[in-house]
Amino acid sequence: MVAALVIEVVMTMMFLLVILGATDQRAPAGFAPIAIGLCLTLIHLISIPVTNTSVNPARSTGVALFGGDWTVAQLWLFCLAPIVGAVVGAMIWRVIGSSKT
Repeated sequence: MVAALVIEVVMTMMFLLVILGATDQRAPAGFAPIAIGLCLTLIHLISIPVTNTSVNPARSTGVALFGGDWTVAQLWLFCLAPIVGAVVGAMIWRVIGSSKT
């Protein structure tokens, strides 16, 4: 359970950092979809063996509703971890992504 929480938080944080970096005004125009898509592919390749990958509470909720009791019991993790990962990623972006004017 701890491994699932850690991997979901870290993967969501990294995904948010890639999204913010690829869509920043300083990034080359037109490459954001490639960077975001490749990052999401890498996230799935890394975390499917650990948690079957979520990184998206809507995807987890849909699967849990049809999966049965044990999936609904774990749903809290797949809703909480992306929120925590996004908050951590946003705080890191405020430090490393801020443009000094």
